[in-house]
Amino acid sequence: MTSSTDPTHHLFWLSSRAFGVVALVLVSLSVSFGLALAGGVARRPGLPKRLKNVHESLALAGLIAIALHGLLLLGDSYLKPGLVGITVPFTLSVNPVWNGLGVIAGWMSAVIVGSFYVRRRIGVKVWRWLHRWTFAVYGLAVVHTLGSGTDAGSIWLLAIIALPAVPIAALGVSRVLGRSAPWTTTPSSSRSSIPTTR
Repeated sequence: MTSSTDPTHHLFWLSSRAFGVVALVLVSLSVSFGLALAGGVARRPGLPKRLKNVHESLALAGLIAIALHGLLLLGDSYLKPGLVGITVPFTLSVNPVWNGLGVIAGWMSAVIVGSFYVRRRIGVKVWRWLHRWTFAVYGLAVVHTLGSGTDAGSIWLLAIIALPAVPIAALGVSRVLGRSAPWTTTPSSSRSSIPTTR
């Protein structure tokens, strides 16, 4: 095997790609859980709290995967993004727009996940406002993946993007319109009492 095809020469880039996909899956799951909770899908006693914990854990794991997705690129001998390239939007020389949107999504995710731990300090109103930007994080993550991902045309990656998109869209529309999810019977007046409402 020649050096040009030796995968170890691209280890950092391949690892970054892998964590990028993991991050996208975790963010998609976290958004789905959050919207389900906000839409009153979980009505059994004790279930909302358990799902809330899963939602927060998924969000934190997603943020860690996002961080590793960026940090591993520092070791890539081709891109050589530098710390500025992975932290400042639109400064990376390769696909600056698409990668810039990914950087913005990463910072937004950090703020939203961080808000879990300072909710009492910032107040519920600000916390909910911040969480409304979760839609933007998810959307930017998808756009970043399709625009700069080398596997963007692969069926497996398109499936990863498409599978959660339908429930997220349905739950998101229901949430924006202030209605219960179509498969629930929870009255809209009772959803305001759910502590995890976005």
